[in-house]
Amino acid sequence: MDSSLARDVGAIGLAVFAVGMSFGAIAVAAGLPGWAVITMSVVVFAGGSQFMAVGLIAAGNPFAAVFAGLLLNARHLPFGLAVADAVGTGWRRRLIGSHLLIDESVAFTMARSDPAERHRVYWLTGATLFVSWNAGGVLGVLLGEAVGDTDALGLDAAFPAGLIALLLPSLRDKETRNVALAGALVAVVTTPLLPAGLPVLLALSGLLLMRRSAS
Repeated sequence: MDSSLARDVGAIGLAVFAVGMSFGAIAVAAGLPGWAVITMSVVVFAGGSQFMAVGLIAAGNPFAAVFAGLLLNARHLPFGLAVADAVGTGWRRRLIGSHLLIDESVAFTMARSDPAERHRVYWLTGATLFVSWNAGGVLGVLLGEAVGDTDALGLDAAFPAGLIALLLPSLRDKETRNVALAGALVAVVTTPLLPAGLPVLLALSGLLLMRRSAS
């Protein structure tokens, strides 16, 4: 195995473990039972959608949670087409492989050109992060139940801090920065006026700037 690949996957696995721990603790503090939080992590395995769902459910808007999750994960359709060869053949392999389809496994796979290597990278990345996310989630649930107030440990800041760190490099591009700022402005302005969850969905209107500039 490529040592640099093992290092990179291990590093992102540690980060995913920390974010999973944050999710578990926050979800329990929001009122969800521990078993439901763990089941969600195993069955859904989509960090951004899970955080959004917990926030919207806690705000009393479960329908928006479902819709937002489906909308957010719609990107997996083109992702699946792009890495279909790396998943392999056979319905069992495709069923399990589709569950491991996340941004990181796709990104690592797309960076490789050799078919055998793409297959190996996809499964290594997906399996590693699945274990890291769920192990972190279980630990977060235990911490959340023991501590109660997750704000006291700063766990509530772990996920947004991680997202900001991931977004900073892309914000160097002027067009991307304008889209992000427009979406953030829409969300901030509509938050006092609309039910929880809708401002986040309306923030997607910032993408209209990208479409105009492209035309």
